[in-house]
Amino acid sequence: MQAVKIYTTATCPYCIRAKQLLKDRGVDHLEEIRIDADPSQRAKMMEVSGRRTVPQIFIGQTHVGGCDDLVALDGQGGLMPLLNAA
Repeated sequence: MQAVKIYTTATCPYCIRAKQLLKDRGVDHLEEIRIDADPSQRAKMMEVSGRRTVPQIFIGQTHVGGCDDLVALDGQGGLMPLLNAA
């Protein structure tokens, strides 16, 4: 399974929803980067994603986007193939 990195904050409901969806799809390890706990990571997140909102989700080298993007990808049947890509 591909590595999953997610930029989050502690109280963001979209972050919680995205993490739950990933867990439901079998992701048992997330590299969670809390930008509220480490503000220097917000600049890094913006640099790599081009966005300033959380969550920002990366599966392998692919930037999926935010929670709505993740849900849409799952709904189109694209999430599992991406997670299981070699």
